[in-house]
Amino acid sequence: MKTLSEAMEGLLRRGFTEHFGVRGDQLRGLESGKTFGPDDVTIREYERFEGVSDPDDMAILYAIEGSSGARGALVDAFGVYSDPGISAYLGRVPFAGAAHDAGARAA
Repeated sequence: MKTLSEAMEGLLRRGFTEHFGVRGDQLRGLESGKTFGPDDVTIREYERFEGVSDPDDMAILYAIEGSSGARGALVDAFGVYSDPGISAYLGRVPFAGAAHDAGARAA
């Protein structure tokens, strides 16, 4: 089973180098300081992780690409611990890619 850290390293190797956070209605590059509205980015893929021994270890990793060419990752919990601001923002972002469920993969 792939871990969240392994998936993040894989995205980094593929050029998703920015770390993103959501503030209000904007996605913000934590390193670059660039901001993006929902119409300025696309979710290229996402991967869900389920904690095998601890349900609190549930997370979703999003690979996001901006219209400016910026590429990076955003991580959110899912379930009761998900961030409502991230969910609201991502609900307005187009998805054009692949979905993976790391929790369902064989070890």
